[in-house]
Amino acid sequence: MKIAISGKGGVGKTLLSALLVKEYARRGFAVLAVDADPDTNLASALGFPESETITPISEMKELIEERTGVKPGQPGALFKLNPRVDDIPEQYARRLDGIRLMVMGKIKRGGSGCYCSENTLLQALITHLLVIRNEVVILDMAAGIEHLSRATARAVDRLIIVVEPGRKSLETALRIKKLASDIGINNIAVVGNKIRGQVDRDFLTTTLPGFDFLGFLPFDPAITNAEVSGANPLEASQSVLSEVQSIIQKLESL
Repeated sequence: MKIAISGKGGVGKTLLSALLVKEYARRGFAVLAVDADPDTNLASALGFPESETITPISEMKELIEERTGVKPGQPGALFKLNPRVDDIPEQYARRLDGIRLMVMGKIKRGGSGCYCSENTLLQALITHLLVIRNEVVILDMAAGIEHLSRATARAVDRLIIVVEPGRKSLETALRIKKLASDIGINNIAVVGNKIRGQVDRDFLTTTLPGFDFLGFLPFDPAITNAEVSGANPLEASQSVLSEVQSIIQKLESL
């Protein structure tokens, strides 16, 4: 199962990613959590100690030079377009309670030297994780799909867009769907978060007609308290746990 998660900042992408990672791990699956959003911290959400000390792959200059043949930031240099990456997960993933975590870092955009050795290594690594690895991979992305490409589109079992009851969140969801469709990702689903009742559910489903809703995570202050204290969010709220289990059941029925 390869799942990519995106959505507007602040809607709960990282929370959903952490919930899915922990529940799959609890069920005995080999799980690889991939933090591909430089603005969030999946490591912290998963309870990894000293998460702020984790160096993203995109900032490992010696590794990038070793695998691509070029120092990061060196303009106009020729580098390997197919660097070796198969051993990187074993060497650089952090481990905790049966979960492995990799932090990708930021992909450079157009105008900032986007065709570079850092990007080449990241894209090769993402392709390896999604296409070759035989495990559950949960990819927590920014409000876009920069880490995905046409080469990896077919490997994604589901692109989940997290939304909350708010217009900006829904506008971002529509933009992500358009970007995903452009590279051939059509197996898109939605998870509503911070749901306070039927009114919120109806607002999302009527505003996003044609989207496949996997579930609706209820608003529960216990989840916020768990995030602050570093406790397991699955153990903090029975209603959230039940909904996460329902979401996974739907994913496994694909």
